[in-house]
Amino acid sequence: MQSSMKTQAVTTAIQTKKSALRRGGFTFKQFFVAHDKCGMKVTTDGVILGGWTDVSHCQRILDIGTGTGLLALMLAQRTDNHVMLDAVEIDDAASRQAKDNVQASLWHQRITVFHADIQEYAEQTNKRYDLIISNPPYFPEGSDCRDEARATARYTHILSHHNLLVYADKLLAENGRFALMLPCTSGKSLEQLAVSMGWFTRRRTWVCDLIDKSPYIVLLELTKSSCLCDEQRLITHQTGRKSYTDEFKQLAKDFYLAL
Repeated sequence: MQSSMKTQAVTTAIQTKKSALRRGGFTFKQFFVAHDKCGMKVTTDGVILGGWTDVSHCQRILDIGTGTGLLALMLAQRTDNHVMLDAVEIDDAASRQAKDNVQASLWHQRITVFHADIQEYAEQTNKRYDLIISNPPYFPEGSDCRDEARATARYTHILSHHNLLVYADKLLAENGRFALMLPCTSGKSLEQLAVSMGWFTRRRTWVCDLIDKSPYIVLLELTKSSCLCDEQRLITHQTGRKSYTDEFKQLAKDFYLAL
């Protein structure tokens, strides 16, 4: 069954590669992500978060601010068929594109996309999630931004980090985990805020382009249960743009066509 699914996925990837060149999108090994209607496009950083996140012991997963649906699709690929995923997106065009991307995937029966504000969703649902994942807004209002959709995806006035933590706490199951990615300065601030609100950091990974470069993003896994923090550093490239390190290849090998 698994072999058949992989064969189907490879065939789909080949068929959609030309389409990806004609429209805005990215072809992965087992799915295609169109992103021409989204403020935030598919990025390497998003792939890192989707590959880094711990998906063990999950029955139900929530993606806050799903955008294209990339993270939901990656986690669906990485989990067993019984794991159900919900994805919430406030922007109408992005939510419609995420729904299209999900519907075209192998996991459309396991992923549900909701066009909603996360506050509205948190107040209306009774679901609790073993894992919540988010690539949240991090720029303050007033930063240069070329369009409204991108502003919605990037600006913290749309969803403050305080409110994000409040809603994640409300939606998280007992012993659940909250995984997110931020630029280093924003990540440090959010982590300090999280600690003051009763969260604990279970994992922290600093991501660098090259071994001699400073980290540019931080990956955080938070929980409401007391724990020790596993701190790591991930180097993505050895020398040049395409010379990936073994650590990065391990994260992305099931997704990137070139690996």
